[in-house]
Amino acid sequence: MTGAPRAWQRMLSGRRLDLLDPTPVDIEIEDIAHGLAFVARWNGQTRGDWPYSVAEHSLLVEEIFGRAWPALPVRWRLAALLHDAPEYVIGDMISPVKAAIGPGYGDLDARLTGAIHIRFGLPAQLPAEIKKRIKRADRLSAWLEAVQLAGFSVAEANRFFGRPDPALTDGLTLHLRPPAEVRAAYVARHRALIGAC
Repeated sequence: MTGAPRAWQRMLSGRRLDLLDPTPVDIEIEDIAHGLAFVARWNGQTRGDWPYSVAEHSLLVEEIFGRAWPALPVRWRLAALLHDAPEYVIGDMISPVKAAIGPGYGDLDARLTGAIHIRFGLPAQLPAEIKKRIKRADRLSAWLEAVQLAGFSVAEANRFFGRPDPALTDGLTLHLRPPAEVRAAYVARHRALIGAC
């Protein structure tokens, strides 16, 4: 074989996503949900009979975001749900691996994020304040995951992710589900948010 290496991936929907130049028309929510439902958070190092998936994590981040800022427009909850969507093709890398790879990973993530956002009616780049709030919900999600699934003590989780506001974590117990169930829940939540935008 000659020529440049293949930089696209065929999706189950039949779409062909060019990772170097992704376009919104090649992005389908079913592909995102399917991919994220099979990508394990914490490198798979969680308790339970099923991996804790990025799809499950994304649903939690969106719920926390909604609890923390209920008056914000629904479109920003959609952005929270999609905050890790590029991982449906590039996987979930822990922070130390991202740092080792360098800026190339961030560039790839940004291109995919922009295309995904445009596909679903969001700005390619989110406003800085919205990004900051999603990151806060993401860190709170990480705290819950660390304590409930990844074997961290509360003190360790507080040190790495910050002490959570109990009002935002009240009643949030994480349950592991089979990938097909999580995939369906992700698609359903996406449809509900799109319908409310």
